[in-house]
Amino acid sequence: MTPDDQPDGDDLQTPASTWVYRGARDALALPAWVVALSLVGVGGLAQSVGHPVWAAMMSTLVIWAGPAQVIFYGGIAAGMTPLAVAAAVGFSSVRFFPMTVAILPLLRRPGQGFWAQCAAAHFVAVTVWTENLRRLPGKPPPARLPYYYGFAAACILLSTLSTGAGYFLVGALPTPLAAGILFVSPIYFTLSISAGARVPADWLAIALGFALEPPMRALLGDGFDLLGVGLVGGTAAFLFGQMLEGRR
Repeated sequence: MTPDDQPDGDDLQTPASTWVYRGARDALALPAWVVALSLVGVGGLAQSVGHPVWAAMMSTLVIWAGPAQVIFYGGIAAGMTPLAVAAAVGFSSVRFFPMTVAILPLLRRPGQGFWAQCAAAHFVAVTVWTENLRRLPGKPPPARLPYYYGFAAACILLSTLSTGAGYFLVGALPTPLAAGILFVSPIYFTLSISAGARVPADWLAIALGFALEPPMRALLGDGFDLLGVGLVGGTAAFLFGQMLEGRR
């Protein structure tokens, strides 16, 4: 936790615009660049199906999920109907539901409007979620939502620009570099989750995530494997944590 994250009397008087700036600044320090790199390839997919560059960039703003965007353009390339493509994208994003449920209590304030919560839910993505779940508890409650907005907005805007850049860079990147970019996001995600682990149950959840993925993929196939891992591994880690709490 940095000195800026330490709540004090001055923090309670800090205007919301300053917290938005701090969120954007922290995102641009590294996290936003990581998620932006992972979306470079989406621009190339858009070009391959004949979409204009503005449509590729709009897909990042609206869908805001790299795997779902891959499904979106893959479905278009396969000739799927718009309804089928929309259903596939929707099902692929079910994984964000438990993430949203976990982070909204940190952002919700008395008197907060419905649309403010909907906007916060839209910004949920893997990098935004992991970083803010770790950073928000150390900030005063009134500052959390503006900080989150600043952080998430920096991530999504930089990713939109990288999607546009990828549209024109398709075919220009060396194969090893393009392959390496694909691994940046999962490696960073793993490190970020590990940095936020505080109790044995957290570490068990991480270990079970790695251990259960291969059998779940074989059992459930692509698309539902992560849901299975989260349900089984997360439940086991939660029960383990409750058991440890009961022994104290």
